[in-house]
Amino acid sequence: MRVVVTADTHLRRDWPNRRLPRAAESWFSRADVILHAGDITQAEHLEQLARFAPVHAVLGNNDRELVGQLPETLELTLGGVDVAMIHDSGPSRGRARRLHERFPQAHLVVFGHSHIPVDEVGVDGQRLFNPGSPTERRRMPHRTVGVLELDDGAIRHASIEVVDE
Repeated sequence: MRVVVTADTHLRRDWPNRRLPRAAESWFSRADVILHAGDITQAEHLEQLARFAPVHAVLGNNDRELVGQLPETLELTLGGVDVAMIHDSGPSRGRARRLHERFPQAHLVVFGHSHIPVDEVGVDGQRLFNPGSPTERRRMPHRTVGVLELDDGAIRHASIEVVDE
């Protein structure tokens, strides 16, 4: 199962020139499932992503219009892998311990908020994954999305993909 992960798209109808890069859309078009780790901002942008593949999303701190529509956290199983998702994982110091305590059963924890791509192993082998942002790179050198291949209860592949174009 190919899971394309995004976060912090910050798409807004009052910023008509901001759009998803074509390279990000290319990844979404090859997804079996899309995970959005918050800060999508408006429901129509979730609908835009859902044209590519089923979308699971959590509430971000900029998702005021989506309060009551999206959960703050989400736990689901994809390709036999127990996945948890939250927008803000807190400071990087202590993150692995905090996420393991919050989601002890999850093999994979997806988060966003910082716009900093992360793919690392945390406590007891739990995988921590932040895709960065496809629209606001901030201090990062590139705009990014994450790609995961999940199958038979295992993470077969994980990568951070550059989507600058």
